[in-house]
Amino acid sequence: MFVKQMTVKQKLLLRMEREMIIKNYSSRTQKTYMYCIEKYLEFDSEAVRRCSLDKIREFLVYRQENGAGPVMRNLHLCAIKFFYRTALNRRKAIQIPYAKRPKSTPITLRREEILQILSHINNYKHKLLIALAYGAGLRLSEVINLQVRDVQLCDRTIIVRRGKGAKRRYTIIPDKLWWKLRLYVKNKEAHNYVFESNRGGKLHSRTAQKIFKNALKKAGIEKEATFHSLRHSFATHLVDNGTNLRYVQELLGHSNIRTTQIYTHVGKCAVRAVKSPL
Repeated sequence: MFVKQMTVKQKLLLRMEREMIIKNYSSRTQKTYMYCIEKYLEFDSEAVRRCSLDKIREFLVYRQENGAGPVMRNLHLCAIKFFYRTALNRRKAIQIPYAKRPKSTPITLRREEILQILSHINNYKHKLLIALAYGAGLRLSEVINLQVRDVQLCDRTIIVRRGKGAKRRYTIIPDKLWWKLRLYVKNKEAHNYVFESNRGGKLHSRTAQKIFKNALKKAGIEKEATFHSLRHSFATHLVDNGTNLRYVQELLGHSNIRTTQIYTHVGKCAVRAVKSPL
């Protein structure tokens, strides 16, 4: 049997993928970087032979003209830098600035809106999923990857083992959910996912997003909220309650407190609480 010989391009992409696995990049990041590099190599057929800053700039402009926003263009640039540094082992500095991202206030939900959303979910597992995502400030990937062993009922904490950037952190179990969680995981094995799909294994991210969107629509809330808005709301409400920003940073798993400071924006509740000097 003859095995098709790999091309230089395929070897380099395989090497890049291997390096990302070694560095413990998430599967999502690996997939995104591979997509970005394939697009880049399609654009510049000589990219493997030479590292042209002008060509990289042309590629980024080309992607912008084809609808890629600043976040996507920055991902392309990150992938290109990784490609040259690891797959090609070239140390040439790629001094191209990242695209400036427009500052936007995260979409949050009021406490009353959270309650409305929960009241429109009849399935017990689905309601607990949404309530825990909000009450513990979990990302979508974190809540669907949560295992029974991660729910520390004695300490009333949750271990997030697969956070963004493969970071591990602790967050809180809301008092109102402690007993419900205890009963829900009572007969599950430690390695089981807390929120399993009906077919076994973890719940799919699209399923969780659909649960949230359906409840949002039934509640009549017209905000452009997403599942991640639950985490934004968790952080905003903690700050509104006067929780120290360093604690909020730890609960969210932010490396830099400047990321957490976005939640210190002045909301309507804070404005109403201010007393006029008159």
